[in-house]
Amino acid sequence: MTLSRILLCSSLVASTMFAQNLIQTAKDAGLVALPADKAELNKLIEDSSPDSKAFPTTDKRVELGKKLYFEPRISKSGIISCNTCHNLGLGGVDGVPASTGHKWTPNPHHINAPTVYNSVFNSVQFWDGRAAHLAAQAAGPMTADPEMAATPALVEERLNSMPAYVRMFKDAYGEDTKITFDLITTTIGIFERTLVTPSRFDDFLNGDEKALSKDEKKGLELFINEGCTTCHNGVNLGGTMQPFQVAAKYKFADVGDFKGDANGLVKTPILRNIHLTAPYFHNGAIWSLKEAIKTMGSVQLGIDITDDKAESIATFFNSLTGRMPAITYPMFPASTDATPKPELDY
Repeated sequence: MTLSRILLCSSLVASTMFAQNLIQTAKDAGLVALPADKAELNKLIEDSSPDSKAFPTTDKRVELGKKLYFEPRISKSGIISCNTCHNLGLGGVDGVPASTGHKWTPNPHHINAPTVYNSVFNSVQFWDGRAAHLAAQAAGPMTADPEMAATPALVEERLNSMPAYVRMFKDAYGEDTKITFDLITTTIGIFERTLVTPSRFDDFLNGDEKALSKDEKKGLELFINEGCTTCHNGVNLGGTMQPFQVAAKYKFADVGDFKGDANGLVKTPILRNIHLTAPYFHNGAIWSLKEAIKTMGSVQLGIDITDDKAESIATFFNSLTGRMPAITYPMFPASTDATPKPELDY
């Protein structure tokens, strides 16, 4: 065997050992892959949904939930849907610092819309963690005056006025089903359970050593060694309540009045598809991912992350951009004479 072939074989062995060690290191740091097996993934989704035992996922419920997710008539004006602020074509966000709602009203607290993709795996919903699951989250924007500005009674009346929706609910839940606000939000949550995006990062943790590039592996190693997994861990690399401004003050803390929950805890942003979800932080004050990484180093970890290290970690984040589910925009039932008219309040 020639020297060049010996060196090549040695390099391949070293590369393989590094990848295997990095996979184990990542797991030891609390990073969890989405299962490659479809049945295992579906089980994880159901197990992550507190209401799944009472309302298991079925194809008809998912399809109905999709219609409701895109349905603008569940808003007071008849022009705002869940997809307005959580646009499935834009990484599940709206791409602006603070969402805009009814009467073109900006969010009064200057809150940035978190992504809906993979949100089923969050331990809580909303930046302050006030909702325990997706159905509870869906109720909030529908009834918030600066968002969709509807009332439960109005949403129920609109959907019950359309025979096609009445039929769809019966097909999804049984002939005795009544369209209630709680069932509407539950159904939207069932659709949102399916918005899961497995990525090359999952392939890597599941054993595909070639799924990440050399530079992405270097960035992952830095991500772990710099301490980022302290908060960004689990299957979503985030999604749990954590203290904020641990080591220093966030320089844009005064943009908006959001202070977290009663204990000052904030839901850690998930890092899946992070390259698609700018601007960053609860108030959308930072547009550059490198700047966001450096800010987290100083605010949370009390360290100086250099430009080169931030670039490397951002390169690793490329592997978290997932394979998006195919979403076909739905066609909606026609309104009837009994359907309450849009209330624009202009």
